[in-house]
Amino acid sequence: MSFRAQHELHRRRFGRNLGLGLVLAGFVALVFGLTIAKVSDDDFNMPATEQGTN
Repeated sequence: MSFRAQHELHRRRFGRNLGLGLVLAGFVALVFGLTIAKVSDDDFNMPATEQGTN
């Protein structure tokens, strides 16, 4: 049983999908890292807002 050679279109599509998958994984890692940094920062205090100044 022999397999047919992969068509050139499938090779290009695989390369494109692999690149897009890596970009998407990088974006997810960035959002996850920012979320962890925001949640784990215990000594962060919001500055008091001045009321009455318009």
